[in-house]
Amino acid sequence: MSEKIILLADDDTDDTEMFCEALEEINENIICHCAENGNEAWKILNEINQKPQLIFLDLNMPVMNGWDCLKLVKKEPHYKDIPVILISTSSHKNDIEMASKLGSICYLVKPNSFNDLKQLLKIITSNLGDGLRDALINLKESGSKHIFICNADNQ
Repeated sequence: MSEKIILLADDDTDDTEMFCEALEEINENIICHCAENGNEAWKILNEINQKPQLIFLDLNMPVMNGWDCLKLVKKEPHYKDIPVILISTSSHKNDIEMASKLGSICYLVKPNSFNDLKQLLKIITSNLGDGLRDALINLKESGSKHIFICNADNQ
């Protein structure tokens, strides 16, 4: 399967544009569905024909935040196996612990640099599927300040 489906929910249009531009430069076969909040992400998830291989959820969004959307995704049997990466500008320990508790595979602190984001996304999207967790662990172990691995028990 050459096509990769990703769902991104982020209310910051600049961040969304940067994210999509980075994905486009990495691989033109990546389809990224974008939502401005968790409610819209949930709607897209239920409307698209093919389940995404990965979901990125910003924590702080209007209407429905990333926490509530993550809870919905993990509660729904049809979607609970889709890996979810929570994204935020902060790296508060409590947020990282909550992300782990709610079933996120990883917590990603948004990079300020386009090239940093592109490098992270290149590694992540090249390892969708069974290799994703190991790729994230390798990123963290190689010194990435943006990646925080969540508890494997919740996967």
